[in-house]
Amino acid sequence: MTTMLEQDDPLAAEGGALPPGPLDSAELAELAAIEDKVRWLATWTIHHANHVRPNRDGIKVGGHQASSASVVAIMTALYFRVLRPQDRVAVKPHASPVLHAIEYLFGRQSLDRLKAFRGFGGAQSYPSRTKDGDFVDFSTGSVGLGAAVTNFAALTQDYLQMKGLAADRPRGRMVALVGDAELDEGNVYEALLDTWKHDIRNVWWVIDYNRQSLDGMVNEELFRLIGRFFRAVGWNVVTVKYGRRQVETFARPGGQGLKHWINACPNDLYSALAFEGGAAWRRQIAADRPQDATLHALLDSLDDAALHAVMTNLGGHCLEALAHAFEGVTDDRPTCFICYTIKGHGLPLAGHKDNHAGLMNPQQMAAFRQAKGIAEGAEWDRHAGLAIDPGRFDAAIARAPFYDGRLRRASATPVAVPDTLPAVAFAGKGSTQEAFGRILNEIGKSDLALADRIVTTSPDVTVSTNLGGWVNQRGLFGRSARDDLFRARKVPSAQKWQRAPTGQHVELGIAENNLFLNLAALGLAHDLFGERLIPIGTLYDPFIARGLDALNYACYQDARFIVVATPSGISLAPEGGAHQSIATPMIGMGQPGLTSFEPAFADEVAAILHWGFGHLQAPDGGAIYLRLSTRPITQVERRMDPDLAGQVINGGYWLVPPEPGADMAIVAAGAMLPEAMAAFDRLLDDHPGAGLLVVTSTDRLYNDWQHLERARLDDGPGDMEDVRDRSRMAHVEDLLEPLAGGARMVTVLDGHPAALAWLGAVRGHAVAPLGVNTFGQSGDSIDLYRSYQIDEAAILAAARRFGRPGD
Repeated sequence: MTTMLEQDDPLAAEGGALPPGPLDSAELAELAAIEDKVRWLATWTIHHANHVRPNRDGIKVGGHQASSASVVAIMTALYFRVLRPQDRVAVKPHASPVLHAIEYLFGRQSLDRLKAFRGFGGAQSYPSRTKDGDFVDFSTGSVGLGAAVTNFAALTQDYLQMKGLAADRPRGRMVALVGDAELDEGNVYEALLDTWKHDIRNVWWVIDYNRQSLDGMVNEELFRLIGRFFRAVGWNVVTVKYGRRQVETFARPGGQGLKHWINACPNDLYSALAFEGGAAWRRQIAADRPQDATLHALLDSLDDAALHAVMTNLGGHCLEALAHAFEGVTDDRPTCFICYTIKGHGLPLAGHKDNHAGLMNPQQMAAFRQAKGIAEGAEWDRHAGLAIDPGRFDAAIARAPFYDGRLRRASATPVAVPDTLPAVAFAGKGSTQEAFGRILNEIGKSDLALADRIVTTSPDVTVSTNLGGWVNQRGLFGRSARDDLFRARKVPSAQKWQRAPTGQHVELGIAENNLFLNLAALGLAHDLFGERLIPIGTLYDPFIARGLDALNYACYQDARFIVVATPSGISLAPEGGAHQSIATPMIGMGQPGLTSFEPAFADEVAAILHWGFGHLQAPDGGAIYLRLSTRPITQVERRMDPDLAGQVINGGYWLVPPEPGADMAIVAAGAMLPEAMAAFDRLLDDHPGAGLLVVTSTDRLYNDWQHLERARLDDGPGDMEDVRDRSRMAHVEDLLEPLAGGARMVTVLDGHPAALAWLGAVRGHAVAPLGVNTFGQSGDSIDLYRSYQIDEAAILAAARRFGRPGD
């Protein structure tokens, strides 16, 4: 056999008895009964969804019985003994049925939703804040992200408490229940490194180390690499490998030989033997250690069932070992628990290499039900098959420190948004990125309550995204104060980067996943910690794609934040294709929970930010995405009024309104306004009465229109209050109403042309969409706009190619 070195944790090295356990016999019996009930309910919930509930479309439902079973003891020890109400938990995706079973016992999950698991309106496949309700602290699903977000939640908790916010709330632990295969995700290590810099506290990662993934076995040496990495970033590492039954067996004659065999056994062999059972264990151990007479005698003293019970009594399945490990950590140092388990523990498919997506068949489930002493028809009964008195069972659940009967979500006082933001004069030429930086700088100078609740963050592009002024006003956040050494030595610099607990900018390394996970945690502060923050994150627009999974994750949780992505498009001309974004306008349109804008002028930026500060706090609000540019364009001065601001927010306005029945319109977004305006002026001789439309949000225009279109398909009374009046028009419909039925439009933006091409479908107008749909290259904007056909000449050519209606 492949030899594995001895574990380096104390229990493994010493091989002696566990210390006197924190559980007395009565407590152990109660927890064991709860564990058994949780395992049953989780397993039955999946079985019911796959084999009992009618399957109308013939598609497999699924549900991960084996992945759930491996973590049942861990979650039982945590939820019913260790966790407190202030703790927040991210449950590994495939343990969703276990979470639902636990919350069913707590009374926070309904039987109807359990019966509808993975069905419409039922308990979700993976834990979801937005669809499962109050008891889910963090959504999980895309593996690795649910673990990493706990680090940033801990950072958010530190940020609040160091500023005297949430001072009346006890600090909680941010706990991640992690599948070992999740540790293959690179974002995990990015998060560990970045949050190490901030010296985070009160984080636990509990790794379900069952050593099986979807397609294969986990490498034997992974546990060593895990431990070394966590220790390298300052974490305490606790390995929970052996259960009490194993440790007591090791103390018997021959026990040390058995322990050495276990430590040397490859993962795939251990799993195979766990599936095969006691006789297979006996044959393999005897064959591998033929000369160890005392070990053979030990094996002979155990029948097959007893031997199997010993060999599968790993630490992650032993309530005593788990309680000892968890309750042995009494400080706030980040801690990683590596809990050895067997995938599918306690089920007929335990250890089998195909068990990840495997399901118990009806015959296996019937035998399992009988073994649990549960009568047919009593499968959902919380007291069926209990090994202890039902009253004692209920009392043990009621005593769980985690369950105090109150809602898990905190409530936060809204942050007041002033009627107007601090005045910033925009004259001459300027870019939208510059406007953003100046507006935030002025807010930073103010004494507004809003300013105190803004927290900014950026992945090492703070200065190049115009956040430098804000940081000069409000400082960098850090656990301890640290002067800017350059300023202290009187070295000239535009930046005053002093770090202190009072600072309001969280600087990150170059990792966009971390940016969005940080925004996710900051943007949930009101729910998690009872204090509202206004998070603003900046990054380069093309690198949204690099953090897109984490952005989607943040939006799925309904986290509230503003992401400012700049510079964008090929307008960042000399930087070349690697720094020029193309598809991001469509990402903004397509991402649920995120409202995207691409302003052209500085006053539009001010109006959008002002609206955004309220929108991210509204019950039906969400996150905001600003796609900005470094291209200076001539500003339109002193024109913003409430009506225009409303149109900017709704997605667009006529810079030059068309005359009724006009046959031509130019539609432009963002940095392309100068070209559109120049082309429009030259086009008027051929198309008098034409209009020039500025689109500030393709997202708002499109989704408002589609919202109404879907409602119009409903022949019933309508299920959305705002569309029961079928005569209401979408903003884009109102905007295009003056155009003649046969009018033509030329659309142009510094991004993929499809982002505006859909406008022709609104009222049946012909559209010539201009934009960028190939990788960019280096050059100045004049050459690039000409090459990619978004310059003035291309706009004119597209308009003139149409000719006049009827020609």
